[in-house]
Amino acid sequence: MPGITALPAACAVPQHGPLAQRALPEPEHPYRSPFQRDSGRIIHSRAFRRLAGKTQVFTQRGSDHFRSRLTHTMEVAQIARTIVRALGLNEDLTEALALAHDIGHPPFGHAGERALDDALRHYGLRFDHNLHALRIVEHFENRHLEFRGLNLTLAVREGIVKHSRDYSAQEHPELAGYFLDSRPPLEAQLIDLADEIAYLTADLDDGVEAEILTVPQIRQSVALFERFYAPLAADHAGAPEKLLFQESLKLMLNALADDLIAEVGSRVRRHQIRDLDGIRRAPQRLASFSPEMEQLRREAKEFLYRNLYLCEDLERGHHRAAAVIAELFSAWMADPSSMPPAYATQVPAEGAPRVIADYIAGMTDHFILELHRNLRKVAFPGRG
Repeated sequence: MPGITALPAACAVPQHGPLAQRALPEPEHPYRSPFQRDSGRIIHSRAFRRLAGKTQVFTQRGSDHFRSRLTHTMEVAQIARTIVRALGLNEDLTEALALAHDIGHPPFGHAGERALDDALRHYGLRFDHNLHALRIVEHFENRHLEFRGLNLTLAVREGIVKHSRDYSAQEHPELAGYFLDSRPPLEAQLIDLADEIAYLTADLDDGVEAEILTVPQIRQSVALFERFYAPLAADHAGAPEKLLFQESLKLMLNALADDLIAEVGSRVRRHQIRDLDGIRRAPQRLASFSPEMEQLRREAKEFLYRNLYLCEDLERGHHRAAAVIAELFSAWMADPSSMPPAYATQVPAEGAPRVIADYIAGMTDHFILELHRNLRKVAFPGRG
């Protein structure tokens, strides 16, 4: 892409300094940056491994080719690294943030998150996958003798919290250490849009693979896709539709990434931002698509909602997921001691609703369905 200019070096989060510090100090590694070490800790965590068994869009359909939450995470990491490399930002930090951005998701994707949130609302609580991810890295992962959690750097913990939304200090006093009155670094801001790029293109791909979407349907409704498909079809008459489709998706992904890189550079220059402090004080987040591309992105996303995410086939799965979570939540509220001891012993300190949500959120789709089947066998003997 012509005209790419790296941002001023001071806009990147430095490899050393306050944001590279940990809650519990550790000696520096001889050849890995603090953020590279964070990536390693995330990759080797149990929460990261469980992403392989968690829904991205499709749960139990007959293909091994659909994205899981893990493969989606790897795609986000690749896209995000490419973008920040072009901008001259901190690639090590970006990789750690991308790897961690979805570890707080429960089973069954967004349907599972809504079901857990609905269950907790009855007790004056909420479920937020960003805040749950913070609980995972600070408390639930225990692999070290010297400390509880992963003891990640401040920059990674801040990015886990703030990469996709802002939090009010009044509503969340427990997050006071994460600069809630300031914008997150660009590395964190870009994770949310790398996520958008990844799932917009991937969900079109998986939707066609599932035979819910068709290529003609996408061509008619998604202008950014058609921008590339039409000339490819004209230049390669007789080429298989599948290959034209895949090539168009790649070009669509590249166009979104190119636009994001250019727009971030333009906004930094327009606001005369020269360093990380300027990014934090900016009147709005600087990571954004251009107005034209944002309109095209919204069109593609609205198409996916109308024709894929809310289609009858997936909605049945969403209702089933909500029912499974609601029934298990109710059963454990009635008898918290029936949870594994590692969770049941936390109830006096944390309260049953939060502990049950923590337990469910850590499950894979397969595991929670197996627990639900076992619950129904006990409740309704002979039905299975």
